Amino acid sequence: MAFELSAVAAGLPMAASFAMAGGFVAVREGRRRSALNAAMHELRRPLQALSLALPSGPPANGPLEGSLEMAVAAVERLDREINGCSVLSASHRFSVRSVVESAVARWRPVATHDGRPLRLSWSGQDRELDGDPIALAQAVDNLISNALTHGRGAIALEVEADDRLLRFAVKDGGVRQVDDPGRARSLRRDRISGRNRHGHGLRVVRAVAEQFGGEFRLTPTHAGSEASLVLPLCGSAR
Repeated sequence: MAFELSAVAAGLPMAASFAMAGGFVAVREGRRRSALNAAMHELRRPLQALSLALPSGPPANGPLEGSLEMAVAAVERLDREINGCSVLSASHRFSVRSVVESAVARWRPVATHDGRPLRLSWSGQDRELDGDPIALAQAVDNLISNALTHGRGAIALEVEADDRLLRFAVKDGGVRQVDDPGRARSLRRDRISGRNRHGHGLRVVRAVAEQFGGEFRLTPTHAGSEASLVLPLCGSAR
């Protein structure tokens, strides 16, 4: 009995150390969550102001409205990640062409500012997908943004639709050289784009491809680079 008590007593300091360490971790995580919620609150306020400042009439799906809708969706996702809120599904059947055209309209001013033509070509009729249209918009946005950030030359977004599949291909002139004068950006652009953090956009595209039951590929070509997203249409099996 004496031996057992001494063993328990010897273990108490170690147990106390683990408890103290766990307490420190809990306090640190609590402070981090509080800081993230405060930052999210500061993000919500300008988004609310932008929402109220937009005109109430048409166009209902213009570039500004689309950008704001995706920003709101991103904040909601951040809220879920921080606070464990339930996922609000926005999945339904939707036409694709308006989503793609809105993405091109959002990014064309940026491409024009960089001196890089952004063109959309559509082969086939407008088609429907079953899922979250904002998720598709995020994927197309990230494909275009990736070409603007890391590629060079003109950007072509080619969409091809048949009876089973939708194929999105974003093509550019290849990896941008370090001495490319187009690489210079203002400080504000750099801060907004998160230029020093690589790979997040394409991870979003891969996640969207999986969500829709499709696939994503990034391949070099004889003319540059091609990022392709292939998604099955409603009612089709791959």
